[in-house]
Amino acid sequence: MRFVISALEFLAREPVLLMFILVGLGSALGEIRIKGVAIAAAAVLFISLGFSAWATSRDIDMPLGHLEILGTLGLVMFTYTVGVLSGSNFFASLREGWRQILTMLGILVACAGIALGGGKLLGLDGATAGGTLAGAMTNTPMLAAVRSASNDPNGPTIGYAVTYLIGVLGMLFFAHLALRQAPKDTDAPAPLISRTIRVETDSMPSIAGLEEHYEDHIKFARVRHGENNPVLAASEEDVLRRGDLVTVVGPASLVQAVTRELGHKSSHDLKADRRYLDFRRITVSNPMLSGRTIEDLDLEERFSARIIRVRRGDVDMLAEPGLVLQTGDRVRVVAAREQMDALSKYFGDSARGLADINPVAFAIGLALGVAVGLIPIPLGGFTFKLGAAAGTLLVGLVFGRLGRIGPFVTTMPTSSSQAISELGLLMFLAQAGVAAGTQIAAAFASGEWLKIIGLGVVITAFCGVGMYVTMRRFFKVGGTRLSGMIAGVQTQPAVLAFANAKTNADARVALGYALIYPGAMVAKILLGQIMGLLA
Repeated sequence: MRFVISALEFLAREPVLLMFILVGLGSALGEIRIKGVAIAAAAVLFISLGFSAWATSRDIDMPLGHLEILGTLGLVMFTYTVGVLSGSNFFASLREGWRQILTMLGILVACAGIALGGGKLLGLDGATAGGTLAGAMTNTPMLAAVRSASNDPNGPTIGYAVTYLIGVLGMLFFAHLALRQAPKDTDAPAPLISRTIRVETDSMPSIAGLEEHYEDHIKFARVRHGENNPVLAASEEDVLRRGDLVTVVGPASLVQAVTRELGHKSSHDLKADRRYLDFRRITVSNPMLSGRTIEDLDLEERFSARIIRVRRGDVDMLAEPGLVLQTGDRVRVVAAREQMDALSKYFGDSARGLADINPVAFAIGLALGVAVGLIPIPLGGFTFKLGAAAGTLLVGLVFGRLGRIGPFVTTMPTSSSQAISELGLLMFLAQAGVAAGTQIAAAFASGEWLKIIGLGVVITAFCGVGMYVTMRRFFKVGGTRLSGMIAGVQTQPAVLAFANAKTNADARVALGYALIYPGAMVAKILLGQIMGLLA
């Protein structure tokens, strides 16, 4: 026993060492599957919480729990990179998703009403009920708002500590429930296929006209005019005549439609003829190209070449004219063989493009995000702040959407963003778990802990059921995206990490999270203020 105490005292003096021990142990435990389910990074939170509670029970304080700067650093790294990864699609989805955001806000207001009314029925004071709501919603800024508005540091903290674990476990369950529906998703991006078509129409359509007619959701790659002519890279100026062969790339349904319009599927495959025309995947590592659209590159004029597909992370995308390139993207280029070396040099084609973190944009983005989170926003008789997490997420979304501001590249390679995001998340979970663990013993010493647990279960369950039912039944949201939305309404990185692990970081998860998270964070802070004022 003396050895154990000495080890705990040593780790208490070395908070950074402790943090990475907890990260390593939690990550290893998170890989263990029970009936096919693993909780992934959430295990870091649980093992940190348990370790801290154990140490506290032996009167050993863990300073890591008080080093909020480490947790905040990890959290802003996580939220900023999630924003950068989601920014290119977020604003497009916002036009269609505003009803979902309003529904989510209504669910949160109802949760606050349950906390207020349930607290009175159970004989809990308003401050403790507000802290219970913050814990059931796993939101520390909300706890801070309740404590500040109520001038009671103890009641809210007790409610928060008792219900925090319930909030995490509850939403992990609902995220798992959503992901069980993922195989039925209808919003999954259609896989791209390539087909060579023999033209049998006499209408002489142009390639530019056809691509415009299909709203740039298809791309023509190669064309051969007549039987004995060489295969060339398709050009917008090309006009198709009877007997021509043309290769089209796009979703299967659109490729089938183009085939019916032009003629029939050919037994010849133009890709197989590489005597004059070649294709290659090239990595974008030239910083001058990052943040520019495919249309801006004007490859047809410079190299008589076309980009057909762009691979970002593990996702293949059609090279639509307005698609903004990022460092680390791998573009599939079709061009004459003699142009391939020049194209590789133009794009950079260096593995550095996959790992470059773009430190200037990363640092400026984090600084701007933290600064935005510090801006006091007046509302009625009080002011509130978004906080560093919401601020960095918002700046990340904007930077991810813009891609470039003049000569300044605002994005990061997908692989680098994902690595930084995961590291930041693990740091935050380790520190947050230790901080919560130090409060558990005192919280359970309160005679009201059973009432607090009951109220917390009802709040978390209502929020989870409300999100699941409304998003599935009324908005027909797919299970994959819904898992991200559930993580977003809970403002809980551990739930997002679980969903990412289960879906191999499907982009729809981050998109659902980014759509819901900012509004949820603001709403929780405001509701925390109101709960505190009513205490």
